Amino acid sequence: MKNIHLAALHMVPGVGHARIKSLVAYFGDAEQAWLASKDDLRLSGCLDEMLCNKIVICREKIDVSKLLENWERKGIRIVSLGEAEYPALLANTYNPPAVLYYRGTLPVSDKLISIVGSRRATAYGRNVCKMLASQLAAAGIGVVSGAARGIDSAAHSGALEEGYTIAVLGNGVDICYPPENARLFEQIVEKGSLLSEYPPGTNPQPKLFPARNRIINGLSRGVLVVEAAERSGSLITADFALEEGRDVFAVPGSILSETSKGTHYLIKQGAKLVDCAADILDEYGWGGFQRECKPQLLSTEEQSVYHVLQADNPVGIDEIVSQTQLPVPTVTHILLQLELQDLAIGYGGQRYMRTAREGTR
Repeated sequence: MKNIHLAALHMVPGVGHARIKSLVAYFGDAEQAWLASKDDLRLSGCLDEMLCNKIVICREKIDVSKLLENWERKGIRIVSLGEAEYPALLANTYNPPAVLYYRGTLPVSDKLISIVGSRRATAYGRNVCKMLASQLAAAGIGVVSGAARGIDSAAHSGALEEGYTIAVLGNGVDICYPPENARLFEQIVEKGSLLSEYPPGTNPQPKLFPARNRIINGLSRGVLVVEAAERSGSLITADFALEEGRDVFAVPGSILSETSKGTHYLIKQGAKLVDCAADILDEYGWGGFQRECKPQLLSTEEQSVYHVLQADNPVGIDEIVSQTQLPVPTVTHILLQLELQDLAIGYGGQRYMRTAREGTR
């Protein structure tokens, strides 16, 4: 792994991306900077006395060969700014990371759209987000998000149904946060990429997540906000997008919902309203894609249960039984079959929703 010395420098407390770029420029490459004497480090003018001491101390503690072996065993890779594999859109932002750590596969195209939103997403928000992410991925568009609870997780799950997704983390790529996303992370590594500017072993900290948002935006042609409160990290990501000249899209919601106030604010400020993936695809001339529609053959009883379900609000099983007049065991079996066909989604308290898809608005 040719960038292992770059990563070693990055693991020294206080040596951030800007200082790494300066050291590499002065010494010619990261290995020479890592192996440089204290006097040479001081003469470079890139570091103060304290940081020169820290590099010397860390150099005694970090075994680069063992570090390399450990990361290769975990499937962790490194790409540095200036390499061909480094995401092109991110490289052209104001403050691109000098080094990125990732597991999985980096994008081979800049056809990427980020999807962000509330961690406390409503059932409507998660349902719509999953639909839009799936439609974008089916059209060959990579979906970027932050792997957080709520909208982020729904975006990754929807994209994985049809294609590629990138999860940008606010911690090391060897740490699963939130912990309940362990299976989702495994799937992302198989069909996409877990990516971070923070070295492996870095634990999640609140101060790291706002900076993570600039990378989510920097990777993408535009950012789609599905649900957001008036003051939220999603609006920070939208601000980053505007600063970098990227496009901002927003999904409308109920005027009574707190999680829609942020998206409605963005729409008022000029963000493009989105209610289907075609709204985004047309913006970039990525249209012309026709998704294959797989007909769903439902029995009369299945149709009666399906038509009771809503795409924006979970319905309790008692209400379904009341409206269909079917026995509880029959309704329960039908709901399971609908879930297996990806036509319904189960929520806590025996509540169910119709899976959002084109034609259900």
